[in-house]
Amino acid sequence: QVQLVESGGGLVQAGGSLRLSCAASGSIFSLQRMAWYRQAPGKQRELVAFITTGGTTTYADSVKGRFTISRDNAKNTVTLQMNSLKPEDTAVYYCHAVQRNVYWGQGTQVTVSS
Repeated sequence: QVQLVESGGGLVQAGGSLRLSCAASGSIFSLQRMAWYRQAPGKQRELVAFITTGGTTTYADSVKGRFTISRDNAKNTVTLQMNSLKPEDTAVYYCHAVQRNVYWGQGTQVTVSS
């Protein structure tokens, strides 16, 4: 089993920044792609960004240019730097990783006030 633990969520004003981190632990052999998803109240969970083992990144159009995903394979961590935050970014953010099976973190709340 792989465990994912997010940190860094909180309350921030519009235009501000937050940095989310996710640490993987447990039976780690070879983590494949890692990603961040988010889910706002009453809405479907959506992909925010993902990063491949080779470092290729993909972003949702709504966050492109504002968010940056990165990973440290030696530390088994993935980070989401969020800048120029908007109220519509308010959601629970979930870390996601693939290693034969799919794993999810418990989620961390991000609230952006106007």
